[in-house]
Amino acid sequence: MSGAAPPLALYIHFPFCVSLCPYCDFVVYAGAATRGPKARIDAFMPALHAELHLRADALDRAFPDRPPLETVYLGGGTPSILPTSGIADLIDQVRDRFGVADGAEVTLEANPGPDERGDMAALRAAGVTRVSLGAQSMSATGLRRLGRRHRVIDVAKAVDAARAAGIESINLDLLYDAPDSSLGEWIETLDAALVLEPDHLSLYALTLDDPDAEGLTGPDGDHLPTTVGARRWRATARPAQDEDRAAAQYHHAMHRLADAGWHGYEISNWARPGHESRHNVIYWERRPYEAVGPGAHAFDGITRRWNAARLEGYMGALAPTDGGPARLPPGDSEVIDPVSAAAEAVILGLRMDRGVPLSASREMPLAEAFGWALASELVEVTEDQRVVLTTRGRLLSNELFSRLV
Repeated sequence: MSGAAPPLALYIHFPFCVSLCPYCDFVVYAGAATRGPKARIDAFMPALHAELHLRADALDRAFPDRPPLETVYLGGGTPSILPTSGIADLIDQVRDRFGVADGAEVTLEANPGPDERGDMAALRAAGVTRVSLGAQSMSATGLRRLGRRHRVIDVAKAVDAARAAGIESINLDLLYDAPDSSLGEWIETLDAALVLEPDHLSLYALTLDDPDAEGLTGPDGDHLPTTVGARRWRATARPAQDEDRAAAQYHHAMHRLADAGWHGYEISNWARPGHESRHNVIYWERRPYEAVGPGAHAFDGITRRWNAARLEGYMGALAPTDGGPARLPPGDSEVIDPVSAAAEAVILGLRMDRGVPLSASREMPLAEAFGWALASELVEVTEDQRVVLTTRGRLLSNELFSRLV
């Protein structure tokens, strides 16, 4: 544990959705597991509370004088489908066992649909300060293409409800490079999102990975096997994506949002001044964070730990049916060696608009790639002697990052 530090943030993973989006690789159980006589949420919640207690106990032993959390993030899945009382109970337990700093950021992910967004006023009363809405598209065609349940008008209504409730910061997630989309459709989606006056936008290129092929879905893996339906949808979707179109869509977003006064503080994230995601910044700065729930990852500055994704193993450990005591769920961990840590720090630093110090260009792993990146106009050196990605570098960042690992 030498060099480890107490967490500044806590991530809580709620692994249930009403339906499963075909592109989603998060740990999600949907359909009958979420609603109806076979729903598993009521049985899951005691296990989640048990893990919170066990993780807090371990931190109490390791760091008896640890500071309160700066951020809490309830993600998923769709945690907004929980009764507000359940969300309040979680936040109360976190306050009691981990401590939450005054002015902390408490984020809840929500779907915009009327039966999924939750009661925004009650959520604010429970302590939620930030809501992240999974809009994904602002066109009816785009939503159908992605298999989303909500309508465009639901996004506007969800933003209005959050604003009226006094939620301090509202984020919209949007996807570009959707199959068979166009630059014009993306321009309209971004304009429609800006009309709603959110505080933060997360713009992600649609990525269709194969966690099964990557070996991430075994018994102790942090991903679930891809469903047959999702695999079929992705096989059709991949040929309908286009790198040049994706680059044009991203390039438009950079200029459109800059002209509107937004701060593009990370490759995929823009905010009005003061509305940057403090929780995600902790990740990008490689600061320590705790995490609970199936598939959740934690980091103490030295070791990365993750829970296995499978619900049976998680609940079997934390809510055993034989009446035995709760124990930590299955999973795995890895110690991040100094070389890997240096590479992570450079990659994560370059993702942010402030980049990394110029001195990093003389150290591994950036030293070998710096000359190539500079000549290829992927990076530039600022007046205050920092290396930052250019617009071209943001578009081709994966090519640079692959040279750093």
